[in-house]
Amino acid sequence: MKIKHVVPGLVLAAALAGPAFADKLDDIISSGTLRCAVVLDFPPMGSRDESNNPVGFDVDYCNDLAAALGVEAEIVETTFPERIPALMSGRVDVAVASTSDTLERAKTVGFSIPYYAFENAVVANEGVEMTDWEGMRGKTVGATAGTYEAIWLEEKVTEWGEGEFRPYQNQADVFLALSQGQLDATVSTVEVAQANVASGNFPGIKIVDKAPMVPDYVALITLREEYGLINYMNLFINQQVRTGRYAELYAKWVGEGEPADLTVQGVYR
Repeated sequence: MKIKHVVPGLVLAAALAGPAFADKLDDIISSGTLRCAVVLDFPPMGSRDESNNPVGFDVDYCNDLAAALGVEAEIVETTFPERIPALMSGRVDVAVASTSDTLERAKTVGFSIPYYAFENAVVANEGVEMTDWEGMRGKTVGATAGTYEAIWLEEKVTEWGEGEFRPYQNQADVFLALSQGQLDATVSTVEVAQANVASGNFPGIKIVDKAPMVPDYVALITLREEYGLINYMNLFINQQVRTGRYAELYAKWVGEGEPADLTVQGVYR
């Protein structure tokens, strides 16, 4: 019996030369469409105009990303709790939906670097005596289930050992409950608080104080194994900042002043 001698290098080459598979980035470019999950009851990040068209910071950000990829943007309206399920089920390619970059969520989805950062405000019903954030102690408070604000509020109620926390399906329900006196107070981003108070859609509410929360860094998300798309989104966010587009969108949708710094001192710059 003859023994065949195989050159080790050829074995390695054969092992490495497997079939090539397209990734999500290739799929998006090939399809000609980028499907973005966007929350449209979260002004100024996402809402609908008088003609029922999606508008807002996140809508423009999706459009910008699609333009960079050379494809058309498709806005898929989701609620906050639906963002990750929509991604996991294949309904959308990415979520441009003000998603806080928590370690728990990172077990399920892949995060880009932050594309926006929020500070938070305490908003109360005008009939409730409250002069600062600590006035929420012992009160009935609520927020959209699963959000950074909801997690913080629920922890505070537990820490205080008094009061009640109520979760809601979406941001509009929270502010409606607040306006109707079903809630004493909520915590939301400064941007959303200002927009909802100014809108007149929720009479009888007031901004009381800033909440002592660390900035809420939010990121673009996709499936966690899609490294090519995540790398592309990271570079895209970088270029949005350095070209001035980030500041332009901030001025358009939020107002005067400087947008939040997306770097974390001592971590990354």
